[in-house]
Amino acid sequence: MFNETFKMIYGDQGSQLHYKVNIIGIYKTEGTIWTKGKKSKFVDEKYIAWNDDVTYYRLERKKNRVVIYDAHSDERDKYATKFKFDPDNYTYSIKDSKEGYYITLKAKKGVRGIKEARCLLDKKHRYPVSVRIKLGIFHTTIKISNVKIGGISDDLFQFPQDSYKECEYVDKRG
Repeated sequence: MFNETFKMIYGDQGSQLHYKVNIIGIYKTEGTIWTKGKKSKFVDEKYIAWNDDVTYYRLERKKNRVVIYDAHSDERDKYATKFKFDPDNYTYSIKDSKEGYYITLKAKKGVRGIKEARCLLDKKHRYPVSVRIKLGIFHTTIKISNVKIGGISDDLFQFPQDSYKECEYVDKRG
């Protein structure tokens, strides 16, 4: 069941969802993310980022600056890259409840990063509703809403350089 939902969100058909996260008061944000395979785009109050699976562009809105990275560089985002996820690194259990299906993932021995996650899926579409993550010694919950599967154009992941001609550019590609 988890694998089906994972493929639905990160598959070639593409997806869109709204998220809201509060990492123990240190980092709070909400926004919208689009994914399609290894491509992604997100928009929140501080940043807009485009990842076309080759190059990652992050617009820092307040600084009017675009920082450019290799698409898969760990340096591109100090928070999101800590949440790397490989489904094969976890054991799974499923619990049916009136709220939906709870899927608990526990990291196998030696896995770094996410130690445990508890995903709530709705019963009708099996869309994610929330994900509670244990990273080290603390937990955070990501609330998810407005999930849309499919109909995501590849153009969405292309950085629209003409729209940001006045920005400062910092290129941090290898």
